[in-house]
This record gives sequence, C-alpha cells and structure tokens, in this order.
Amino acid sequence: MLGPVILAASRSDKMRRFVSAAPGTKQVVSRFIAGETVDQVVPIIVDAAGKGLEVTLDVVGEDITTVEQSHAARDAYLELIERLKDLGLGTKAEMSVKLSMFGQALEGGHELALANVRPVVEAAAAIGTTVTLDAEDHTTLDSMFAIHDELRKDFPQTGCVIQAYLFRTEADARRLAANGSRVRIVKGAYKEPAEVAYQDKAETDKAYVRILRTLMEGDGYPMIGSHDPRLISIAQELARRAGRKLDEYEFQMLYGIRSDEHLRLAAEGHRMRVYTAYGTDWYGYFMRRLAEKPANLLFFGRSILTKG
Repeated sequence: MLGPVILAASRSDKMRRFVSAAPGTKQVVSRFIAGETVDQVVPIIVDAAGKGLEVTLDVVGEDITTVEQSHAARDAYLELIERLKDLGLGTKAEMSVKLSMFGQALEGGHELALANVRPVVEAAAAIGTTVTLDAEDHTTLDSMFAIHDELRKDFPQTGCVIQAYLFRTEADARRLAANGSRVRIVKGAYKEPAEVAYQDKAETDKAYVRILRTLMEGDGYPMIGSHDPRLISIAQELARRAGRKLDEYEFQMLYGIRSDEHLRLAAEGHRMRVYTAYGTDWYGYFMRRLAEKPANLLFFGRSILTKG
C-alpha cells in the first residue's frame, strides 16, 4: 500500500528536498495550500463567505525544533486573527492549530504549548471565533486532550479532533460527547502501528460510524471531517435520528478537494467549513494529502512528468 510509504516519506529530509525541487510540485501544492501569506489567503476567506461557506485556517509548519520557532507560530496566528478582526470575518473563520507547532515536542513541551496556544484562543474569542486543536500521532494525544480540557475551563467553545482509526477513540468520543465539546472526527492521516490503530480501511470506516453516532447522540457539537459520500450520507441520517437541527453540527472538507460538494451541502442549508491551510512550510501537510488518496499521487506524478 502506498499510503504508509508516503507517510514515512513525510518525515524524510531527503524526500523533502526532492519533492520541493521537482518541477511540477508548485502546481500540485497550490491545489491544497491556499497561499504562503495572510494577504494571499484573505481573498479566499472572503470568497468562501460570499458562497455561504465557513473556513478553518491552518498555518502549516508543525516540524519545529526551537522555542523561538514556537513563538513565531503563535505570532503567525495572532497576525491572522488581527486581519480577520480588521475585515470583520471573525464569525466566518476559525483556526486549527497543531500543538507540535507550538512546541509540544520540545523539552517542557506540554507547558510551552499551553502557554503559546492560550493567547491565540483568547484573541480568537475576542473577535467572536474559536480554535480547534488538531490531532497528531497517538503519542501526542494525552497532552492534547489535557490542554483542551484546560482551555475549555475559560473558553468552552475550544474544539479538538479525534481520529477514527485509533482504538482509543471510541472512549475519547464518549467523554467528549458527554462534556459538550466541539469535536471534529476524521479517519486519521498518520502512520500508526497495528498495536494502536486499525490498518484496514473497512474497519476504520465502521469505527467512524460508531464514533459519529456517539457524537450525534451526545451533548457536544459534531464536526464531520470527511469527503466520503457514504459517510456524509450516514452522518445526515444519524443527525436526523438524533433530532439535530442543521446548525447543531457541521461538515468539514479540505480546500481544493470536492469543491462542488462544499457548495451542494451549503445550498442544502448545512454548515459547511473548508479546512484551509497556508504558509511556507507545507511539506508535511502536502504529503499527508497525497497519502490519503492515490489519485492525488497520480496527479502529482503526471505534473512532474509534464513539467520535467
């Protein structure tokens, strides 16, 4: 299977240099990455709002190695929030953050990440929006959930992400659904060992449905992160059975993928949020998108051959 191989390559400096230098890379990256700067991403936010869509913004670049870089990540989000404030777009755009980018993997990383992310959450709340903590590999999750619990004491709207392919997630979902959390459920896009995660797509899909049912029947706010037509249809049926109104859950999809479906769901009255990544350190995010769908890798290969 290509997925695990690509995910392994996402951590390779040699592959990073090769992919970055490939002639067709820029064309493919632009499909998934909205731009490199705040100025480049602002028109995309405005355009989405005009189409009845909402966005969640991810400043890419989780592979940091210094405290100074973690502070720079914090400041990049604060700059973004200031621009959203100036444009009056706070209610149309939230933020997604990876705590590794805020220093979670460094010495004293749990406390550092919490100290860095708190002012971002505070600034987001001040303009009428919020922050969702992205899930990363399974070794980071206890820290992520602890930070999520701490932030929710003052900012209960703070969200988090759970990954259906992990065995632990059904228990996590029950806890989060019971305490009224905003929760994005995704299948999972990291290379995880068989000891902690399903390796079979069908088993992951079954777990996704079980977890989604728990979220829909709970007291929280489910955010369905999927492009899978079958899972989207199941989510709509589970929401109906749970008696949820259209504004009591939302769909989320990636920028550049199934854009027509974004508009269709919004036209039906669903809340539809587009996960929009931007920034210069795009490699890890880009490789995970290739791993999720073989067609993306074929598209990349054709682009290299065409431009080469």
